Amino acid sequence: MKVKRKSKSAFVQSFSGMTLSIITVISLSPLVLAVPGQVSLHSLEQSAHRQPQKIAQSSGTDTSERSQLLQQANALYNQGDFKGAEENLRKLIKKFPEDAFGHFQLGNTLFQQKKSEEAITAYKEAIRLKPKYALAYNGMGMVYASQSSWEEAITEYKKALEINPNYAEALTNFALALLQTNKKDEALASLEKALKIFKEQNRNEKVNQVERILREIKTADDPSVS
Repeated sequence: MKVKRKSKSAFVQSFSGMTLSIITVISLSPLVLAVPGQVSLHSLEQSAHRQPQKIAQSSGTDTSERSQLLQQANALYNQGDFKGAEENLRKLIKKFPEDAFGHFQLGNTLFQQKKSEEAITAYKEAIRLKPKYALAYNGMGMVYASQSSWEEAITEYKKALEINPNYAEALTNFALALLQTNKKDEALASLEKALKIFKEQNRNEKVNQVERILREIKTADDPSVS
């Protein structure tokens, strides 16, 4: 039993260093938390189940001003100016307080600045406005994961997956958190499902990232495997 416990501990430790780095790369295509210059707030909005169109239609407000503020936030974000992006998103929210997507993106930008509690508040407001907001639940999970609060992260990822069982980024995040709690079999199942979805979507970069995680797990199980 002691050997098994030691093996589990070594397995978890082997992932503790890589998990957060992977979280900030793989899980964020529906979010905004990747390397500056590689992700577009505006284009991500368009890909997120076409939510912005629904928001704009329901708001009855000047969507051109909204679009301009988002574009400005996007430009600042991609320059690494997260504070500037935050300021533009706060202007958007002041003008369009019922814009769930604006609150969601604000949460992403705050997370980049390591303002964890503020990010959670922004995500919660997005969820209040749009209860079935899987992306916001995933965002909250990522904040908790960044704090190594794995059980809380798992809870939020589960909520995201209850809304959208085929949300591949959340499946991947869920798996990474499960690995930290010694639930390897469940994590592997979640990763395999995410991999299948990414392949069906022809998202080759994500496919490569998930395959990398699976290789890491195999290596952790058997260090002789290269």
